[in-house]
Amino acid sequence: MRAIGRGVGPFARRGALAAVVATMVGAGAPGAATAGEIDAGATAFLQTVSLPMPVVSRVIFCHGFGCAFRTEIGLGPGDRAQMASLMAAGRASPAAERAAIAKTEVWFEKRVAPLTGTAKAKARAGGLGHANDRTQFDCIDATVNTTSLLIVLQELGLMKHHRVGQPISRLLTGGGPHYTAVITEIKSGAEWTVDPWTHNHGELPDVWPVARWKAGG
Repeated sequence: MRAIGRGVGPFARRGALAAVVATMVGAGAPGAATAGEIDAGATAFLQTVSLPMPVVSRVIFCHGFGCAFRTEIGLGPGDRAQMASLMAAGRASPAAERAAIAKTEVWFEKRVAPLTGTAKAKARAGGLGHANDRTQFDCIDATVNTTSLLIVLQELGLMKHHRVGQPISRLLTGGGPHYTAVITEIKSGAEWTVDPWTHNHGELPDVWPVARWKAGG
């Protein structure tokens, strides 16, 4: 584990991400990735917070709002074996794989929490009261971290029924944009969110059809 430090302010990050997502939507979403390829929209999202592509042995974990704090997390053979074990339950069907992805997301949060200090992260942390609090996440942090995990799972060949998709956003009632990571079902093309920001640390994320998530369900 290595603390990399702080990025630019969270509100500058949020504005940059909003501009990038708007550009993506206006230009049309990137083409769906074929087997073994990572969706261009997913990598572009990471680039907006100046993060490199995660690799199966290392990810950069964001916290503190807008990726203000970045902690390098090494993923060793034991971690990869644990991810493989959790994802094995998803081989039977797309629905089973989505459930396995949700459980793997919970494992990942718990795995990194002792290193990042995020064990008490609260659902929907937001507003000026939490900005630059390294123990909490905004939805940008959560989307970056979840997308990074999904890329690792895809690169390891552990997702059989889904591929990493392009993160999306919607407007919160009376607030700003809310982002989430996305997976795309290979056979049907259906898109699903993987959104842990709406839950406390260690709780299952919202793995929902995109239409339900966009409706604020």
